[in-house]
Amino acid sequence: MKLIKLDAIDSTNDFLRGLSNEQQLENFTVLTAENQTKGKGQMGSVWDSEVGNNLTMSVFIKESVSEVNQIFILNIGVALAVVQALENFNIPNLMIKWPNDIMSYNFKIGGVLIENSIKSNGTIHSIVGLGLNVNQTNFINLPNASSMSVICDAQFDKEKIMFEVIEKLKRNIVIMAEDPAALWLEYTNRLFKKGIPMPFKDNLNQNFMGIIQGVSSYGKLQVLLEDDSVSEFNIKEIQMLY
Repeated sequence: MKLIKLDAIDSTNDFLRGLSNEQQLENFTVLTAENQTKGKGQMGSVWDSEVGNNLTMSVFIKESVSEVNQIFILNIGVALAVVQALENFNIPNLMIKWPNDIMSYNFKIGGVLIENSIKSNGTIHSIVGLGLNVNQTNFINLPNASSMSVICDAQFDKEKIMFEVIEKLKRNIVIMAEDPAALWLEYTNRLFKKGIPMPFKDNLNQNFMGIIQGVSSYGKLQVLLEDDSVSEFNIKEIQMLY
């Protein structure tokens, strides 16, 4: 594993992608930054992070999947790797809010952004970005956000967390090839609010009640509606109101 540490960068994902276009990168090359000025979340949203207090990293992964329709299994492997790593630091009540927000109790403490590129020979390379709130304590105007430090009333070593995440990620990528059903089962069992009646809002701003059932093989959220039908939703087509 090659580790690159930077003081400040606009986006760790963008920087690592540019590096991978310029040179052959070792698998599991990791880039961390103390300050990320233009951090990104899902579907173009912004990820803000206090300078020096959080873990902001991206990982270059070669050919973990061979076909486009397998891409969501990488999402599962990454989200589970973060949760599995944080369990070793005794972070309580860890869940995954679809598709890959990391939750402790009802608070978001981390998020994942995976960007894939298909090469001319058909191989798929991935840039896995992780933003994890570690020692930040100020979350003004972010009522659903928290950090490991706030939840546990303790300070944490960001580098130790980073190495633990990479260890679990490497293991999960092996499992992706050997026993993907096991990852699917663990991911489904860890889904935030699964099986609980919840209010939702769709992309037409219509509110409705539903119960999360699981996730399809293409990564769509499966929700049981009041008429007993099950609908599937893409990212940004549905918002959980909690």
